[in-house]
This record gives sequence, structure tokens and C-alpha cells, in this order.
Amino acid sequence: MSPSHRVHMPTLRTTSVVFAAPHSGREYSWAFLRKSVLDSKSIRSSEDAFVDDLFDAVPEQGAPLIALDVPRAFVDVNRSRTELDPALIRGVEKKGHNPRVASGLGVIPRVVAGGRQIYRGKITMAEAEARLDAHWQPYHDRLASLMDESHQLFGQAILIDCHSMPHEAIDSLSRGRGMKPEIVLGDRFGASADSDIVDAIEAAFSAEGLKVARNTPFAGAYTTQTYGRPARARHAIQIEIDRALYMNERNLAPNGNFAAMRAIVTRVSERICELGRAQDLPLAAE
Repeated sequence: MSPSHRVHMPTLRTTSVVFAAPHSGREYSWAFLRKSVLDSKSIRSSEDAFVDDLFDAVPEQGAPLIALDVPRAFVDVNRSRTELDPALIRGVEKKGHNPRVASGLGVIPRVVAGGRQIYRGKITMAEAEARLDAHWQPYHDRLASLMDESHQLFGQAILIDCHSMPHEAIDSLSRGRGMKPEIVLGDRFGASADSDIVDAIEAAFSAEGLKVARNTPFAGAYTTQTYGRPARARHAIQIEIDRALYMNERNLAPNGNFAAMRAIVTRVSERICELGRAQDLPLAAE
């Protein structure tokens, strides 16, 4: 089986930063679509469409970019492998209360955006494990190795986990709170990254005229929790971008502002890469 993720490596690795696009996968197999009650457009509503394209300049800036090709609706690599949903997978016992799993957003999602059911019934444990073995595990094995390489080369590793957020959700979640953010930075309320790094990333987006919030409404999930260990010089920051800034959410297509937003992201990612550069440390030729 061919890998379901891509790693775009720089010619010369010049920064400790690693970029990831875990939810931009858009390879929906016929077998998966046939099992779903959703049409080919509705099933894409949980997808962070085109986020990998927004960040596609980072290899030229000296950083690797890892992107998953299979969709989030099929397997969600931003969940723990153990977050199995008993309402979807036969043979799974309910163990305590996990709000993500309870809402249908476990590692094998039961619903897409808006709580719409993906399947007619349940799937087998064997099928769930096959997805995890084929897609979840290889993705995290490679991401972990990229972080280890950065730490070995530069004495630190900075993971930027790249996502997008539905504009409608921002309106709903921001109601009564004043500012509606266009960018949300998640560092698990300071637990997954040094504040100086997050401050610099916020300043980079703010300098582009974007409204930035931290941790509300998105603080980061499995990836930031797992890879963010500031005390060990391993930092993880989740970036959420308002989809309305670059795409037509109804038509699932880039909008007229896509090129301008990609240029902004490219400038911001270069500033992020600077945070991970140490001129006195050896570089790796890839």
C-alpha cells in the first residue's frame, strides 16, 4: 500500500520548524463514499480544504511540510488512536466520558460538520484498526521522526499544526465575546509552547492586518498535546485560519482572495521559520 501522506522536504533544512496539514486530505475512495449516506460535497464539510496549498512555500523556506492525503472524515490524525467511538465501532466499550468521542468526532469520525451522520450503521473493529494501521500510525511515525530530526539538528523543534475553521462556527462561538478572530493560535493555554514563540507568531499575523485570538475557541487537540513539550525544547502550536479568507465554503473552491491569502501565509511562515533558525548550528542536506 502506498503512503497516504506526503512529506515535502526542503533542499536544505535551515530551521527547526516542522509544518503539518493533517486535515486537508481530499482523496475520497469510492469504497468509502459508497458506505456513506452523505453526498460527495457534504462529506467534505469537515475538511480543512486547501490548507496544504496555503502553506506550500515552506519547503523553499527551509522547513518540511507533512500533509495527509486521506480525508479527516475517514480517519482523524488529530485524535488519539484510542479515541474509539462505541456508537460507531462494534465491540468498543464505553470508558468514561470523552466529549470529542461523544459528539461523534473520535479518531474514526461518526459525523462531519454540523453533526451530520456519515454512515448508515456501525463499522467493524477490524475496519477501524485497518484504517489506523494504514494511515494514522504511518503519519505519526513520520511526524515524530521529523520532530526528532529537528531537535537533533537545532537543539529544539517547533511544530506548526495548520488548520482552517468554518466562518459560521466563528460567528457562533464568538457571539457575545466581542472580536471575531480570523486566526486562532492554540497552545493549550501555554502548555504546548513557550509564550515567546506564540507571541512572535501572533505578531506576524497581526502585522498582516489579521485579527488574532489565542486558545478560544480552539486550544489544540491531540497533536499539540502530544508533541508540545516546552521544557524539552519541543513546541507545538495549532493555527486555525478562517476559511472565508481564502475559499468559498459552499462551493468548496478557492475564492478571489486565495492568492492574496497565500501570499500572507507565505510571509508569516517565513517569519515563523526565522524563529527556528540557529546560524551557529549545523544544517542538514536533504
